Amino acid sequence: MSWAGPEDIYLSTSLASYLDRKILVLLRDGRKLMGTLRSFDQFANAVLEGACERVIVGEQYCDIPLGLYVIRGENVVLIGDLDTEREELPPNMNRVSETEIKRAQKVEREASELRGTMRKRMEFLDYD
Repeated sequence: MSWAGPEDIYLSTSLASYLDRKILVLLRDGRKLMGTLRSFDQFANAVLEGACERVIVGEQYCDIPLGLYVIRGENVVLIGDLDTEREELPPNMNRVSETEIKRAQKVEREASELRGTMRKRMEFLDYD
């Protein structure tokens, strides 16, 4: 039987291959965090350096700086490598300030809640 050596760790499915690289982390609540992976453990707990949260509403986006960020592994849905040489967003996306994106999020959330209440009111109309 042969044992895996330290050089084989980069060929595995471990997060070790992402160390010191810029990554994207999708969280269970839908947030998207970007930053440099500095540390992780067996539970997918991770430490991101220079982290920022990317918020996208329609054709507007904002990167909210978070600094050094610790992520609990149970909240991680996906971790992926970011290609730093490639354009990250389509050209039609407009960068806005943090206050503008928060305002746009609030409007979007209120519109979603309104659609939900309208659906509840119309449930008695069963078209099936």
